[in-house]
Amino acid sequence: MRVLVTGGAGYIGTGLCQALLALKEVESVTVYDNLSRHNFNLFIGVQKFDNRYHFIEGDILDSRNLRKAVSKADVVFHLAAKVTTPFADQDAHLFEQVNHWGTAEVTYAAEESNVQHLIYLSSVSVYGSGELAKGIDAELNPKTFYGISKMRAEEHVRRLENKVKTTIIRCGNVYGYNKSMRFDAVINKLLFEANFHRRINIHGTGEQHRPFVFIDTVTSALSNLIKPDSQAGTLNLVEHNFSINDIVEVLRELYPEMEMIFINNNMKLRELKVDTQAGNLISDSSDLDVLRKRLAAFKKEFSF
Repeated sequence: MRVLVTGGAGYIGTGLCQALLALKEVESVTVYDNLSRHNFNLFIGVQKFDNRYHFIEGDILDSRNLRKAVSKADVVFHLAAKVTTPFADQDAHLFEQVNHWGTAEVTYAAEESNVQHLIYLSSVSVYGSGELAKGIDAELNPKTFYGISKMRAEEHVRRLENKVKTTIIRCGNVYGYNKSMRFDAVINKLLFEANFHRRINIHGTGEQHRPFVFIDTVTSALSNLIKPDSQAGTLNLVEHNFSINDIVEVLRELYPEMEMIFINNNMKLRELKVDTQAGNLISDSSDLDVLRKRLAAFKKEFSF
């Protein structure tokens, strides 16, 4: 089985490629990435895999180069996206170009090739916000340009349902250590600030919830989708719904001397919870003890 991973040099992509290469049924893994986030960790300290690991530097909007790469794949994981969590309501044009029309290019390429399975990594941001937990059939009402672009991208993937096996994964906020870290992700950012500054900023009351999922859980769940009996259709990928204050509680245990600065502490920020039962790719793991163990292990990865 030949696998192509767009955005394979990124936070999730790096871990996914290593998980795929550990599977005996995978003949080759090719990363297609423009390195826009300057993630060069892909090329350093990686175990050699007998020439099964390949890299193509290319942009998702370069249809000619993309089609050539897709034509040689049996399974395509489409992870490439513009993802800038703190600024998800800015750069509307760039989100539209990369996330929406970039995904359209991937679907066009898959349609013209012999791809057997297209797996698209979407986001729970397509749900928008609300007090009740969002199930897989909930109305989509994204509140950011990022969420809107992901929703529109899903429509392109869904168009292929009767031609190619397609799976859309709406992923929660990812956290945890790997070599291609994103420190703009919520939990990663808070842990970094607590470790190096002994001070964190909390926006609003801290009672706002967000859906989260551990990086190793994501890469394992995604890699299992190459199996012939894997699920098709649209699924959520969420382990926990934690409030910011839940995360702060764990951080205070790890860093008792940590200061907290509340910004606009009387402002209630938008709420988003996702149903971790029906329509979820993995089992629920909402226990704070799980988060404690993972963040304690993450803490040990810091050099000082």
